[in-house]
Amino acid sequence: MQSSENRPPGRIAGIDFGTVRIGIAISDANQTIASPYETFQRRGEEADRKRFERLVQEEQITRFVVGLPVHLHGGESAKSAEARRFGGWLTKTTGVPVEYFDERFTTHDAQLVLAEAQLSKKKRKARLDKLAAQILLTAYLETLRTNPQALEEPLRGLD
Repeated sequence: MQSSENRPPGRIAGIDFGTVRIGIAISDANQTIASPYETFQRRGEEADRKRFERLVQEEQITRFVVGLPVHLHGGESAKSAEARRFGGWLTKTTGVPVEYFDERFTTHDAQLVLAEAQLSKKKRKARLDKLAAQILLTAYLETLRTNPQALEEPLRGLD
């Protein structure tokens, strides 16, 4: 993980990793506001590579934050290992650094928000992953502002 002094300014993309769909949220250049961007339907490594390279170029992304699904006690899960492999691939593919952030409850929180919006099941599903990415990125940005040292603490290994 990069130290807070070494984090480049610019837009950050929050990633809610999934094997079928990937939720993407993007911050403003000042790294204060996170907005939902898209739910990307995975189509294979080549299509995924092209999409993320285009995202970096079009949105001037300087960092990715990939959500790590961890257990309630804070230990990493098998899904965390998948997210870390994806993050490694993302850095190798785009040249943009990746940080990882605890994503506990982001999908649950997104489901609650969408349920309150009284959207149809189809519309909730279409928005779920990018909203979860927005919640993840918002939490990361808040931590970056209020307690950047917490981002230096690694999550515990697989349990």
